[in-house]
Amino acid sequence: MKKMLLVGAAAASIFAAGCTDLKPIQAQIDDLKSQVAKNAADTASLKAGVDAAMKAAQSAQQAAAQAQTRADAAMALAQDDKARIDALSAELTEKLTKGFKKSHEK
Repeated sequence: MKKMLLVGAAAASIFAAGCTDLKPIQAQIDDLKSQVAKNAADTASLKAGVDAAMKAAQSAQQAAAQAQTRADAAMALAQDDKARIDALSAELTEKLTKGFKKSHEK
């Protein structure tokens, strides 16, 4: 945009100086317009890419949060199962010990 303003200012000063051949300046202005249009298209393309990447990152973050929730639930179940197994093991050990003592007392 600055280039266009500079070219416009240069064109105005040349015209004011009495130069009537504006074809080279018009060609530069047309070239600058083309560059601005290309830059606008490139910017739109980059924005679309960034938006897609952001959406993918948010989706991955949600999936990770769900996986963490499931992992936490699985850990809680595993700890509960271990506590039950430990309790059953202690109970079985106690019963076997009592049975063993009874069999040796006879």
